[in-house]
Amino acid sequence: MTSLPASRPGQKKFGLVIDLDICVGCHACATACKEWNASGHMGPLTDFSPYGDDAWGVWFNRIHSFEEGEGDGARTIHFPKSCLHCEEPACVTVCPTGASYKRAEDGIVLVNEAICIGCKLCSWACPYGAREFDADQGVMKKCTLCIDRIYNEHLAEADRQPACVMVCPVNARHFGDLGDPESPVSALVAERRGRDLMPELGYRPVNKYLPPRPGRMPRTPPPDAVQPAAPAGSSGDKLLRWLDRLLSR
Repeated sequence: MTSLPASRPGQKKFGLVIDLDICVGCHACATACKEWNASGHMGPLTDFSPYGDDAWGVWFNRIHSFEEGEGDGARTIHFPKSCLHCEEPACVTVCPTGASYKRAEDGIVLVNEAICIGCKLCSWACPYGAREFDADQGVMKKCTLCIDRIYNEHLAEADRQPACVMVCPVNARHFGDLGDPESPVSALVAERRGRDLMPELGYRPVNKYLPPRPGRMPRTPPPDAVQPAAPAGSSGDKLLRWLDRLLSR
């Protein structure tokens, strides 16, 4: 089986920090990921029957949406999920050929397609469902953190970020070195108490999630706090109707 690189002081740990409080579930990150990587390091990303009822294919980034809470305090949570580039990745240690490996220089977990035999052991070992099997090519694929972007010296330095981070319209995705406690992403995790996904499993994912802030959903005021409505036709009533139409667009 495949061994992990020895850890050393000051080692880089590239990863993503995802803010679940402001993610709107627009799928821009998933679309940009698909577009870039279809011709990138792990391309192509095969689609099967893309316009049919049973469409499926290879996506490195998937967004899951669910409801959290009850009553007036309920809200919709959009949960983007891709490879977490764990510090103790079971997908690597279970690989019989060394095709799945973790880089010593930056901690990114990758797949060497040239020696992947498509046994799917890594996908069974990954508890996060982050592996994608390309049935057309018979090999396993996954998020690379866009290594062909972040190290591309032909790009402006500001553009050397994963495609999913570049396109997020609400700045819910952040990329950086989580091995450096002074980096902006590490400071963000410390400030917002970023969390691991399923930490009890012990795989120590590098990617972190910023939890939704409490108390963001408006609550219905108690009956005794409701103010009487303005008389019909008054300027206050017209203003409120105008605001309602404006905000409902």
